[in-house]
Amino acid sequence: MTNIDLGRPVQGDVVDLILDDHRRFEALLRDLRDSSQDRDAVRRAFAALHVAHAEAEERFVYPKLKRKNAVDDHEADHGVEEHAEGNQALLGVLELSGTDTQAFDDAVEELARLVNHHLTEEELTILNPAREAVGPQVRADLGEQFATERNRQIDEDCGRLENVRRIVAEARRTGLLDDEDGDD
Repeated sequence: MTNIDLGRPVQGDVVDLILDDHRRFEALLRDLRDSSQDRDAVRRAFAALHVAHAEAEERFVYPKLKRKNAVDDHEADHGVEEHAEGNQALLGVLELSGTDTQAFDDAVEELARLVNHHLTEEELTILNPAREAVGPQVRADLGEQFATERNRQIDEDCGRLENVRRIVAEARRTGLLDDEDGDD
């Protein structure tokens, strides 16, 4: 667990809640790049938020937006694939013993590249259609489900190394990620 404030929303428009987390990701990535920060605490906080956010989106947000025809299967599936890629890069950051090495900086750079790409794409291709195609009451109901699941995941320490390893292994098993050795 971490002492960095990740927020504990309980309700709100799901689009706004997701965007709030996106801004938290950006701030945490800045802190991961800052050698004067407690980078170990920041990476634990980032891991908790990344896993909780992705799990809540995949469990509630993407399926509901597909049912409401706000996004198609391709967009939702692509979001899940990008979560898997982000988790794989996150695992690379978590598995490093030190935070003051070039290897850590390189791993953070790759994590930031993947996460920033996903944030931009999700805001353009999933959140904009959600604003336009889904009414405020549905977005509010979905926001409550998203927040509840997100907070539950964080409370269960979802960002711990063993859990991220399990999530990445499952993504490989189901074909969301290529095997490490390049075999399919």
